[in-house]
Amino acid sequence: MSAVTDTIGNGVDTEKLFATLDLIKEQPELARFQFRATNRWISGAHNRSTIKGFYGAGAEDSRADPFALDAGEPAVLLGTDTGPNPVEYLLHSLAACLTTSIVYIATARKVKLTSVASTLSGELDARGAFGIDDEPRNGFERIAVSVHVTGEAPETKLREVVQRARERSAVYDMLTNGVPVALDVTTA
Repeated sequence: MSAVTDTIGNGVDTEKLFATLDLIKEQPELARFQFRATNRWISGAHNRSTIKGFYGAGAEDSRADPFALDAGEPAVLLGTDTGPNPVEYLLHSLAACLTTSIVYIATARKVKLTSVASTLSGELDARGAFGIDDEPRNGFERIAVSVHVTGEAPETKLREVVQRARERSAVYDMLTNGVPVALDVTTA
């Protein structure tokens, strides 16, 4: 087992962090996860996803209460502002994954953080998604991420933590390398 002196770093239980890493090294099959979401249309652009159960660490698991995430569109995109739109959720997912990765990596490297903040922007040409023009792609043409990290470490160490987080972020990986998506349709 890895040696740990402090039990909490950056809000993370370091004993559990290193115990989890050691266990996965010993039993790699425990690293296999399947996350799930269901979604229902409500009206217009308004729809709601529910997230509760998942498979991980060799067993089915579930949160006590489901998370409900409403999505919609702003009025200029024919919606009624019932929630962030799907591409805004994608920006949130990227920001959240990078932030979590930064915190976990900093903690593992015994770097005390004082703040992690990011600003993201994604540029798209809606003509593709609206089917007006086949030239522009349907989604983001590019995403810009600006991360500001402060902590009790030299700038080079903080930059190293962010670089490692970028290399380990699951969402960053999916966005930059793509992921196969299987779409099954049933009708009534």
